[in-house]
Amino acid sequence: MSDTPHDLGGDTHIVTEDEAATPPDAAAIRKFAVPSLLGIVTFLTPVRVDGNWTILMGLISDTGRDLVGAGMPWIVFALLCVSAIGTLYAISIGRNTLVEGSLFARLFHVAPIWVVLRVVGLIMGTMTMFQIGPQMFWGPATGGTVLNDLAVNIVPIFLFAGLLMPFLTDYGLMEFVGTLLKRVFRKLFTLPGRSAIDALASWMSSAPVGVLITIQQYTSGHYTAREAAVIATNFSVVSVPFALLVAKTVGVDHRFPEYYLAVVLTGVITAMIMPRIPPLSRFKDTPFDTLHPLRETHASGGGSLMKEAVTLAAKRAGTAVPLKEQFRIAAGHILDIWFGLVPAVIAVGGAGLIIAEYTPILGWLTAPLVPVLEFFGLPEASAAAPALIAGFLDMFLPALLGSSIESEITRFVVGVLSVTQLIYMSEIGILMIKCEIPLRFFHLVTVFLLRTLIGLPIVMLFANFVVY
Repeated sequence: MSDTPHDLGGDTHIVTEDEAATPPDAAAIRKFAVPSLLGIVTFLTPVRVDGNWTILMGLISDTGRDLVGAGMPWIVFALLCVSAIGTLYAISIGRNTLVEGSLFARLFHVAPIWVVLRVVGLIMGTMTMFQIGPQMFWGPATGGTVLNDLAVNIVPIFLFAGLLMPFLTDYGLMEFVGTLLKRVFRKLFTLPGRSAIDALASWMSSAPVGVLITIQQYTSGHYTAREAAVIATNFSVVSVPFALLVAKTVGVDHRFPEYYLAVVLTGVITAMIMPRIPPLSRFKDTPFDTLHPLRETHASGGGSLMKEAVTLAAKRAGTAVPLKEQFRIAAGHILDIWFGLVPAVIAVGGAGLIIAEYTPILGWLTAPLVPVLEFFGLPEASAAAPALIAGFLDMFLPALLGSSIESEITRFVVGVLSVTQLIYMSEIGILMIKCEIPLRFFHLVTVFLLRTLIGLPIVMLFANFVVY
């Protein structure tokens, strides 16, 4: 995937309280309410199918994958080929003819690390598809798992999620919910009210999009360094489709409502604690632009918060681009994910599984964690420990490592923690280090470990007393 997300469209537009002066008419409210309701039904409403709970978006992606059937691995292989060949062309023969800002340039003219991941992904995908080379690269526990179990789910999930996600993010739902929550955010998370909208962008859209919005808000003077660091490391949660994918990978998708409730509960409690302890509490409350800070002001008059929320939501819906343009932008998102994420999953996920299956490295690194997990009564603690730490490298590794664990409660805990640890270097970790927010590598390591230690007892209690 490229260094930063593209085609954000209206996602970065934050409507201020001063814009909420004129009440919306019925047509404006309908333009907000109807698409937002569709987004809620598609992504946030549980449905029961064949005795198991899921979300409508998951049901649609499963149906699409099943219709293609045995052809899905070949579609993945085709994407790997296009990604690697297009990237090699863009950085060599075609680099002088690329049009800056064009879709081709955005998809294929990427940083060196992504070039390596795309080429390695194609090599490992080829070895798995045709079962050539050492078996450690293409066996069912390594390359076979990431290609046939994980990648074939990524493709349909992000196809349908990309097409339907604008109904959740672009028609005022985030402004509506964010406005209602903004007073709570200051008390619970020590953050300004507008960060409620920013946080929802991460939770409802994707972690890179959320981090990018945080960077933009910091550099434009709306956040201080501390606030930006807190938001980036505590609210950059993977999207609902990603969470569903993790749940499927660890085999607990039949409990998705409970799974996602555990993710939300753990994320909220952790986000209440982390800003109040080092290292995040030690960041300075100074804006990026000290000459032109744009700090939050309180609305005058003490009007109805619900009225303000509806007004802001309707105004946001009024700025939404036509549906045809929405789908064009979504197509860019989908291709960016397909050509960037799929090879990275094959390369990083495959490498992580090879290390886990054929070397004792993860066992050595996580040996001190085993007694802690046993203290909390987690079954198969020695198998779970490597999965809990592997998330620092890539968010999929815990799910891949945990998928072979027999205990369902342990797979549930691994799956929830892998989504709530947040700091994974394969994507947003690199983005955080490269951006203007003063986060450094040792900050990310510390935050990752603290989030794991804080989240573990929360998830264990939830799993033991609510789910199992």
